[in-house]
Amino acid sequence: MSTNIKDVKNIKESPKSSIPPEHLARISDDIISALKTVRDPEIPCDIFELGLIYKIDVEDDYMVKILMTLTAPGCPVAGEMPKWVENAVGAVEGIVGVEVALTFDPPWSPDLMSEEAQVATGYY
Repeated sequence: MSTNIKDVKNIKESPKSSIPPEHLARISDDIISALKTVRDPEIPCDIFELGLIYKIDVEDDYMVKILMTLTAPGCPVAGEMPKWVENAVGAVEGIVGVEVALTFDPPWSPDLMSEEAQVATGYY
């Protein structure tokens, strides 16, 4: 069983997960902190606040699966950013591995940014 920690702003525990709730809370916070270290080089904000992370699942064996997007399909770092995410989240204590998948459905839009990111980018 996996635990989806996305909607990441409202972390939810799966009642069927074998991960203890307090441990899941710590891991979830650590994953989000790790994601906030990954920045889009063209936008002055991290990928979490930009809304590029669509889904995060933590499997019972502590394998993390992340579904993310990019600001545009032709993003210059499209080939690199998933590896940056994998490396950042893979450094979280207790995580055994990370799989990152890209999607453009739905396409990213500035409306997905947090208020913090909207202010930082001048969108707000």
